[in-house]
Amino acid sequence: MLRMKVKVVGVDRETMLPVVILTDEEERSYVPLVIGPAEANAIAIVLENVEVSRPLTHDLFLNSILALGAKVDRVELTDLTDDVYYAELHLIQSGKTLRIDARPSDAIALALRSGAPIYVDDKVVAHAITVPRDDDDEMEQFRSFLENLSPDDFRKEN
Repeated sequence: MLRMKVKVVGVDRETMLPVVILTDEEERSYVPLVIGPAEANAIAIVLENVEVSRPLTHDLFLNSILALGAKVDRVELTDLTDDVYYAELHLIQSGKTLRIDARPSDAIALALRSGAPIYVDDKVVAHAITVPRDDDDEMEQFRSFLENLSPDDFRKEN
């Protein structure tokens, strides 16, 4: 398992589909996931520190977990089969670990709200976009592009 973080969430300019990009701490491996618009919004709200007046669905779910005496220990992207990603929530309640099947986008939204780490299984990381560390000028430009990536880069231009 490789610990990853959310680099950015936005809309792909070519497909106009929402995407979230996970990266490792060194930002050498990137896992792009196409997600739904509601989940993209749920992730973006946390990343952009947007205050909401009432709990959204992922807030409600986290509040329910906490009210039941559990906590989110971690989320894991566990598999990639036929271009579909799979994830699990790992909750701890009364010293017992509960594993719950989840869509990756929901798991990521919950991890961000709870402060839980996000892990990606090695077999999923094997399909990640890897940026090698060498002296290639084109790769250096790509790394520079990725380092400066922001949600605005995914917004549709009129």
